[in-house]
Amino acid sequence: MIKDATYIANLIKNKEMSPIEALEEMQRNANENQDLNAFVELDIEKAKKELKNKKKSDIEHLPFYGVPFPLKDVGQSKKGFAQTFGSKLFEKNKANQTNDYTRKIEEAGFIPFGVTTSPEFAFKNVTDAQIYGPTLNPLDKERFSGGSSGGAASVVASGISPIAGASDGGGSIRIPASFTGLIGLKPSRGMIITGPDDYRSWQGASVNFALSISIRDTQKMLNVLKPDNQYSPYNRPNAMLPVVNRPLKIAVCFTSPVGNPVSDEAIEAVMEAAKFIEKLGHRVEMIDYPVNGDELIRSYYKMNGGETAAMFEEMEEAFNREMTIDDMELMTWTIYQYGKRLSASEYSKTFSSWDQAGVTMEKLFETYDLFLSPTATTIAPKITDDLQSDEIREKMLQAEHLNKAELEELVYDMFEKSLWITPYTQLANLTGQPAISLPTYVTKNEGLPIGVQLMANRGNDRLLLEVGQWFEDLKKLMIPSIYKRY
Repeated sequence: MIKDATYIANLIKNKEMSPIEALEEMQRNANENQDLNAFVELDIEKAKKELKNKKKSDIEHLPFYGVPFPLKDVGQSKKGFAQTFGSKLFEKNKANQTNDYTRKIEEAGFIPFGVTTSPEFAFKNVTDAQIYGPTLNPLDKERFSGGSSGGAASVVASGISPIAGASDGGGSIRIPASFTGLIGLKPSRGMIITGPDDYRSWQGASVNFALSISIRDTQKMLNVLKPDNQYSPYNRPNAMLPVVNRPLKIAVCFTSPVGNPVSDEAIEAVMEAAKFIEKLGHRVEMIDYPVNGDELIRSYYKMNGGETAAMFEEMEEAFNREMTIDDMELMTWTIYQYGKRLSASEYSKTFSSWDQAGVTMEKLFETYDLFLSPTATTIAPKITDDLQSDEIREKMLQAEHLNKAELEELVYDMFEKSLWITPYTQLANLTGQPAISLPTYVTKNEGLPIGVQLMANRGNDRLLLEVGQWFEDLKKLMIPSIYKRY
């Protein structure tokens, strides 16, 4: 058995540990790992006070009663807790409401006790907000733990907490999972709804969920976070638990969708996973990457631009002034300038690309049950790696004076090196299909993880978990050693 959130819940249920003791243990763990720079806010006393104010008989029957739970700085608000979005505009900001995600977390018995770091407005696959500095990977403190749920990944991979709130708008759960040896599920669009402030987060591309170390915790989180009577702009997919009683057919591809090189280790990770599945009696077949990755990523950047322009328009109204380059990081400023140049028709057309990709993937899943690829092309980047260049940064400083075509190429160029590391994850966000990163491989030289990604058709989230269970049961998941089995 794994020392996961369910394990802690059982200790509390059996009175072998109290919720207060669980919080105090999290604090000790956090104090020992302060150098990771994983928390925006850590307030155990506030969590203790809230817990003492709750009537025990109302909460002790809940599935995760008393288990401490860190929230992410983006998309998971709790009234009175920090909510900075990694931005100096909100550095001292406290959330003025508790959103549906956090409400459901608390209704499951979890005790929010802190807020984890994210890059500014969750735009990057590394976590390095200028107001906080880089968040380090506990497996190699010279490297990033990923992004945008980098703080959450560092908290879980270090052993501070076996589960943490995370969100995924282009891979922000799966990328950190790959870099730190965790399980990272991005649920189907409509499976998790977060309001009342952001029902259509990135037009359905982004979803709140969690990073974890066990399949059973991941499975329970799907049940915990399922929509109740809250408003949703999306239909909730049918999520009946599949029972695999026939051979599955799995499509396999390790070619990068944007044409850049893929490390030998990432290819080996996929091939080992494919062989494992094949030995269980299932059929594996190599395919070409099914969609035009370059076209799709450009449509993704247009969505980012349009959403960012709308976000800052709202901020200008709230702050009663224009936003300037001094209000934000340079990457955010560039995306903002690009978004301001886009017309409504151009923004609208991006979703046709998403729909066409969705149709392509639906057809693929008429032939195959699963699509297997790397999660990332390589291990986590180093803190010292320059993911842009001086030339690109100089252009970003002049973004306000560039035309739309120039800005489109600049946005592509400023993300290019980052995209080369993680080109596989965005597809599931844009098509709305579920995808999971599983920690099945560790490199021989560095001893660092590279995850493999499995995608399924929309609504087949539980099929991904069932397959993940095969890996877990046969000890093929290489979670951080601090959570060793006993």
